[in-house]
Amino acid sequence: MNSTNYPKAELKWPVSIKTAEPMDGVTTKLNPNGAFISCSRPLRLYDKFDITIDVPSSDGPLEARVEVVFSNIYGPDDDITPRGMGVRFINMSSKDRQFIAKEVLKQLKLKEVDARALKGLQTIAIDEEGTVSVAV
Repeated sequence: MNSTNYPKAELKWPVSIKTAEPMDGVTTKLNPNGAFISCSRPLRLYDKFDITIDVPSSDGPLEARVEVVFSNIYGPDDDITPRGMGVRFINMSSKDRQFIAKEVLKQLKLKEVDARALKGLQTIAIDEEGTVSVAV
């Protein structure tokens, strides 16, 4: 997995968390390497599990194996520290990762983020023909 620290976009997509006790959540911040998932019962650090992200504008759901890298199990549940967990994608198809990069680029362009901050995302959003699908 790439260790690049890509900028995150505020994309709210429904998530199904597949554990012994399945639960639902929603992404609040997202980039090609991971997401913050708002949910009622965040898991513990280093827990690994599968998720399905239901993206309205996609041909189908995105699937990933994730690992918890931040968890707000016991803290407050407010606007500053919402209940949930940060996860990194440890196994995801390159097609799904590319889709996320494109969507993050679109969202960040609307917010007029500095083009230099988007350079890494632009590289991952290159399509199979070698052309950039989302211009910066």
